Amino acid sequence: MTTQSKSLHQQHRAHYNWAEGFKKSLPVAMGYLPAGIAFGVLAQVAGIPIWATIMLSVVLYAGAAQYACLPMLSAGLPIGNMATNIAAINLRHVFYGMPLLHSLPQNKIAKTYCLFALTDETFSMMTSLPQESRRSLILPISLFNQGWWVLASAIGVMIGSTLSDMVPHLDFALVCLFAILAYEQFQSIKRYFPIGIAIVALLIASLFTSNWLLLVAIFICMLMILARGFWVQRGTKGDAHEQ
Repeated sequence: MTTQSKSLHQQHRAHYNWAEGFKKSLPVAMGYLPAGIAFGVLAQVAGIPIWATIMLSVVLYAGAAQYACLPMLSAGLPIGNMATNIAAINLRHVFYGMPLLHSLPQNKIAKTYCLFALTDETFSMMTSLPQESRRSLILPISLFNQGWWVLASAIGVMIGSTLSDMVPHLDFALVCLFAILAYEQFQSIKRYFPIGIAIVALLIASLFTSNWLLLVAIFICMLMILARGFWVQRGTKGDAHEQ
């Protein structure tokens, strides 16, 4: 291999900071462990087999959707109904990849996995990192975060229903984790308009529906974000024209 080809190979080879990725995943682990254990316990209470509980954390890997799956699996709903509900819950993940497109790995398998593993918590953590360090950390953080979730689910399954009797409302742990990460992201970015858009969208959606509240609120958020982007772009063009 010539010196030039070696240089090109090194430029295209991915360099991942696994040690730093592990450190960055620890705050998520502190939330994923209780939330994942709660999922495993609730799955055991619902009568879901151990292998199915672990597979949900490996293949589905979506905290809110996994919690929503438990009553549907227990009730024996058709796969089509469950898929529709899960798609509605996870619709927001479609937009998570857009701000991180330039930070995704070049390898197709790694890129596909990072898009699959882009949960609320991983997205919140990645967008709070400096732009130059995201590509080296997105794969390690994604893998470690899912590892914590799968480990916690397995622990919850082994504990069984004992913890559910001792600690009620375990499923609220995931809500607490998301609230903490949202607060940390706000402290890092200091932008108020996403909070305002979310509150307004939720209030408007609550006037029209209760069964599809999340889906309608996300749709309203999309419209408001697009309208704001168009308004900002139009204002920028107007200033440039005046100059």
